[in-house]
Amino acid sequence: MATLNEKKTCSERMADFRRFVWNPETKLFMGRSLINWVWIILYYLAFYVVMSGLFALSIYSLMRTINPYEPDYQDQLKSPGVTLRPDVYGDRGLQIYYNVSDNKTWEGLVTTLHTFLTAYTPAAQHLNINCTNNTYFIQDTFDGPNKTKLSCKFTSDMLQNCSGITDPTFGFPEGKPCFIIKMNRIIKFFPGNGTAPRVNCTYVGEESRPLEVDYYPMNGTFNLHYFPYYGKKAQPSYSNPLVAVKFLNITRNVELKIVCKIIGAGITFDNVHDPYEGKVEFKLKIEDAATETFLKNV
Repeated sequence: MATLNEKKTCSERMADFRRFVWNPETKLFMGRSLINWVWIILYYLAFYVVMSGLFALSIYSLMRTINPYEPDYQDQLKSPGVTLRPDVYGDRGLQIYYNVSDNKTWEGLVTTLHTFLTAYTPAAQHLNINCTNNTYFIQDTFDGPNKTKLSCKFTSDMLQNCSGITDPTFGFPEGKPCFIIKMNRIIKFFPGNGTAPRVNCTYVGEESRPLEVDYYPMNGTFNLHYFPYYGKKAQPSYSNPLVAVKFLNITRNVELKIVCKIIGAGITFDNVHDPYEGKVEFKLKIEDAATETFLKNV
């Protein structure tokens, strides 16, 4: 009994382990003969070759069904989202406050606009073509370089008084600021049903209250030849068309709520769950210390 309970020494354990790895008496390596190891290796080699082949075949079949130019599944958007530049977000959405007498309050807004419009310089648009038709630019073939579709030019000078060229300050120090409206892209979206969609800005809840606005391009329209959009791979140089809005009669020292809507067939702006679908709302307050002082003294 005492012999059965004896613990093996370290050297005995190492000897047993070496015998397990290679037994010179039975010629077994780790408990198996050479031919058994050969069969095991061949089995797993064949197994993983087959599994890799099935995986490669499934990926190949999947890639053959994918359209590289258009996603098979897209968000079912009723109409595109709308964004504003410059975009300054406060606690409750877009808030643009500045003081005409303090250039530090509006220089950042002007810089934002200049930075945004760098993508619309003639040099940045050199790959795009000049389009003159006021109809949809439908392309059934890939006539662009490297099997792409053509894109129409949109350069900042089309925004005229809001291009930053004639007035590098975009009217901010005069209290007549420019804002840029951009409609987000949706693949193969035909806005307007043959009529160019346009931007219309009003006071929130006070549509009848006059808001004096200049739109650029003329009438604040998005020309139809920028649509449809065929996707980033098909149109790598595509640039969203823009509409600039210049406010002319903003009351000083008063916070105003303004909404700019895209008016056109197929574009909705009444989705309560998405405040930026088809429209963009923002608060604007132009402060003027001189005007405020004058009103106090009257």
